[in-house]
Amino acid sequence: MEATMTAIELTGTVNERRQLKLDELLPIFGPKRVRVIVLYSPTDEWEETEWLAAAAHNPAFAFLKDAEEDIYSLSDGKPFRDEA
Repeated sequence: MEATMTAIELTGTVNERRQLKLDELLPIFGPKRVRVIVLYSPTDEWEETEWLAAAAHNPAFAFLKDAEEDIYSLSDGKPFRDEA
């Protein structure tokens, strides 16, 4: 009979020496043998500021600068107040 395996998800960084450095401690105590599956993007992922800069300078969104697209004002709508 095969042993049941438990999976956890953590993030980390692979350094220049190809060693994995986790962002936080593992929630298990050792010594204990584990199996590791590493998922990574073949290209570097963008930070949120890079996405925003790319969108701000993308010519596909240039039409948003036209005066006809500016259809709302500060007096439109009502403020939302979260009571929770």
